[in-house]
Amino acid sequence: MPLYEFRCTNCGNEIEVLQKISAPAPTDCPACGQATLSKKLTAAGFQLKGSGWYATDFKGGGSSTPAASTEATPPPPCANGTCPAC
Repeated sequence: MPLYEFRCTNCGNEIEVLQKISAPAPTDCPACGQATLSKKLTAAGFQLKGSGWYATDFKGGGSSTPAASTEATPPPPCANGTCPAC
């Protein structure tokens, strides 16, 4: 859904609103209560939801699960398989 920015021409309060493209723009300022909100011209912003490729590959910048190790697990200290660690 797109993220829109609005500015009150009465008090200067700025807000961000997450809404559908087809939804009507808000008109009342939450700070002063006047019907003087106007949409700012800004770069497009949007929020992705769900479990698509963006959530697994790009969301959050880091991996939530550690990568599998490519190295073999070292043998236990006894190395003969008779101790409880084996």
